[in-house]
Amino acid sequence: MASSARLVQLGVFGAAQGVRGEVRVKSFTADPKAIGGYGVLTDESGARAFRFESVRPLRDDMLVVRVAGVTTRNAAEALTGVQIFARRDQLPPPAADEFYYDDLVGLTAVTTDGAPLGRVVALRNYGGGDILEIAPVAGGETLLLPFSKTVAPEIDFAGGRIVVAPPREIDGEAPPPSP
Repeated sequence: MASSARLVQLGVFGAAQGVRGEVRVKSFTADPKAIGGYGVLTDESGARAFRFESVRPLRDDMLVVRVAGVTTRNAAEALTGVQIFARRDQLPPPAADEFYYDDLVGLTAVTTDGAPLGRVVALRNYGGGDILEIAPVAGGETLLLPFSKTVAPEIDFAGGRIVVAPPREIDGEAPPPSP
């Protein structure tokens, strides 16, 4: 599992809301309001701490929050674009057959034959599904693979590895001709 000191992004501050220091937050948590229950959160550097005094829904994954110490519109505006993080150990433990995507970062990626492929550097989603990003052992451009049971049939957290079966077009073979 991931180091307890690793930071996991839970959201990002948006525009100021009103004149009394409230600010919008785009929450990345499954239940958007849950971001208010993780205790003191930080920015990416860990230098700034944020304690949410109140959280209310605005729409979908957008919230309006009151941050301790932020009492003016100018102070709220200064937070616009600041990413919000929690330490990994602030998150609840996943169920036995579940994991946080962040726990995949740092795992060694190996082929189904056990050959080293690289190291997982991120899991991304650009709207078309989850993408596993792997930095190859030999260096060069990262590999971007669809994250599915077919492509990643085995995840071994205890062993620090993920087994990857790249699709044929990734392996350099052309897909079969269409009829």
